[in-house]
Amino acid sequence: MATRSYLSNQPNIAKSAYIDQFALVVGDVCIGEDSSIWPFSSVRGDVNSISIGDRTNVQDGCILHVTHKNKNCPEGYRLTIGDEVTIGHKVVLHGCEIANQVLIGMGSIILDDAYVEEHVLIGAGTIVTAGKRLESGYLWYGAPAKKIRKLTQEELDWFSYSASHYVKLKNNYYI
Repeated sequence: MATRSYLSNQPNIAKSAYIDQFALVVGDVCIGEDSSIWPFSSVRGDVNSISIGDRTNVQDGCILHVTHKNKNCPEGYRLTIGDEVTIGHKVVLHGCEIANQVLIGMGSIILDDAYVEEHVLIGAGTIVTAGKRLESGYLWYGAPAKKIRKLTQEELDWFSYSASHYVKLKNNYYI
């Protein structure tokens, strides 16, 4: 597992979390129970904090970062990710907040001060602009993100299924 402190900040990783040996977790980062960080992902909490909830998976090649405190933004922007979030391959999350049970499609980008409510499905390649709020219960897609339609019950059920699948998958790596 590749973890590194930054100044006096050391990552706080739950014992049941999985960090692939080819991922990197740096600084003020908290990772919850049964969560997983997959190969070639970077979780860099150097100039602000990152919090990842329980049963959340950060798939291959993701970049998670934050915005430093400055005169225009005295608190900067931390990155907060809830429980049972699936973050697809090559997603970029920067200084935003993601609620529980969200699925973020491959290659999507979510920028500073954006807020994604729970039970949101973000289509692959979507760009969520700074400060935008995505309403619960919908598929969002496009550049910039637009509300497309209400989610079906099958899609809502997928959030828990995906989280459970990735918990089982990361457990196979401990064998």
